[in-house]
Amino acid sequence: MIKLRESKFYPWIVVGLLWVVALLNYMDRQMLSTMRDAMQIDISELESAVNFGRLMAIFLWIYGFMSPVAGAVADRISRKWLIVASLGVWSTVTLLMGYSTSFTQIYWLRALMGVSEALYIPAALSLIADYFTGSARSLAIGIHMTGLYLGQAVGGFGATVAAAFSWQTTFHWFGLAGIVYAAVLIVLLHERRRQPAVQTVEAKPSGEPVWKSFAMIFSNVAFWTILFFFASSSLPGWATKNWLPTLFAESLEIPMSQAGPISTITIALSSFIGVMIGGPLSDRWVRRNLRGRIYTSASGLALMIPALILIGTGHGMPAAVAAGLCFGVGYGMFDTNNMPILCQFVPARQRASAYGLMNMTGVFAGALITNTLGRWAENGNLGHGFALMGGILVVALALQLAVLRPKTDNME
Repeated sequence: MIKLRESKFYPWIVVGLLWVVALLNYMDRQMLSTMRDAMQIDISELESAVNFGRLMAIFLWIYGFMSPVAGAVADRISRKWLIVASLGVWSTVTLLMGYSTSFTQIYWLRALMGVSEALYIPAALSLIADYFTGSARSLAIGIHMTGLYLGQAVGGFGATVAAAFSWQTTFHWFGLAGIVYAAVLIVLLHERRRQPAVQTVEAKPSGEPVWKSFAMIFSNVAFWTILFFFASSSLPGWATKNWLPTLFAESLEIPMSQAGPISTITIALSSFIGVMIGGPLSDRWVRRNLRGRIYTSASGLALMIPALILIGTGHGMPAAVAAGLCFGVGYGMFDTNNMPILCQFVPARQRASAYGLMNMTGVFAGALITNTLGRWAENGNLGHGFALMGGILVVALALQLAVLRPKTDNME
């Protein structure tokens, strides 16, 4: 196993190992949203839309509040064992949900899932960033992010599996799969140490107090800019997840059974294409110009702006699909460069903490826009809401280009 870890291909093996974890991360959280009809037969409280909303909201709130904590922890202990523990706990939660007999049990299990899943992303992205110090960092992180996209899509088939078997069996199978894979990670995944000598291979202690780390991060003007454009892009990112099927159903006058697949498949497929374009482009551009990653990310934002306007104001199937494709390509180019840009301004020992703060802000922005668009939808103005988000991205794009001027591609 030492030979495998020392192989020049091992960083890509890490990406592959974590890609599966990313898929399980989004799949396990997403499939509950599709299985309400099956579950409410046995758990009558789920017939209430209010109760179901509470169930979905508790995950987001806890996930958001835990994200900075998760980042701080990942900067101080072994990320390998944090990832293994995170996967093991949320997979066990998924398994136990199949044994639930009351709304209260599912509610608290969903809350625990919010804690355990929040621990994953900051640790995983900072670990990948440490294995790829520049030559293929954006591509590696982008490939990992495609696991999240696919996991979201696969999670949407939870209702299909539940219809063929049962909702309890669905939770059991997916939960067991994650527990088994956690055991695989114990053997194959290894920590990457970039600090000197006295530390062990698997340990990552940091003597820097948590409050000092966060103080240093918040004193960084570049970080505030990164935080703003990350939150700004999270608005349409969550809006497309939660409201685009509804918008397509209304604007195209088609049933939700058609609008849902059109929206999710279009965005997922084009986001994958965006990652495959934006990752290699960023990695090559930065070798000629330190702002290459910023320019690549800005190009993605620039594509998202007209796409949102067309999504909100366009009519007809060709316009809807074209807008969705344009948005997804832009979002993929943007998404694959967030951590690589962060690496240009935040030192390695604080990256997980910084990304945890970004993750929290993005989730809370998503919760805000989901509620806001719900009110707009009641008044028939859902399309206008999507178009206005394009204006917010214009501000984010201008700040990104004006403020971010890196001096290195990998701040130590």
